[in-house]
Amino acid sequence: MRAQVLMYKQDDPKKCTAAKLVKFQLAKPVSKTDSNTIVLDPFAKQTLLHHDSRIANSITGIDCSWNLADLTFKKRFSGILRKLPPLLAGNPVNYAKIGKLTTVEAIAGAAFILRFDSFGLELLSKFSWGHTFYELNADLLHDYSQLELEEQITPLLKEYGIVQNID
Repeated sequence: MRAQVLMYKQDDPKKCTAAKLVKFQLAKPVSKTDSNTIVLDPFAKQTLLHHDSRIANSITGIDCSWNLADLTFKKRFSGILRKLPPLLAGNPVNYAKIGKLTTVEAIAGAAFILRFDSFGLELLSKFSWGHTFYELNADLLHDYSQLELEEQITPLLKEYGIVQNID
């Protein structure tokens, strides 16, 4: 599995996790998405499940500001649109907030769900707080990677005591 980032450069460049992934050659910058990639879209209808790895050759993170996410994700992206199941942010800005992930957290989370654990850990290793994301979500990520159906997510979240409206 490989990572790609579509960068909109809407945030502080010093805090841009996508730029750091590109710098360390852990992700390839792209100007458009292709049909064989999983596009991480928090507004997608379908949730990412491990068997999605069979229909994609890469994970694409859309790097944009959370303040502009509504507008950014209204654009049409080609590819396999998937949202992540609820995860806790480990980054210092949105620590422990559900779903407020950086680009690296989103791509790493997807890698874990798709069962590319070593790749997910490699991505996170470039950030001083990367281990925090993993530690907060390790059990949840493992359980998500075992699910076969989207309908299994809600009972799992209830087991964890995470109350969330999931559409």
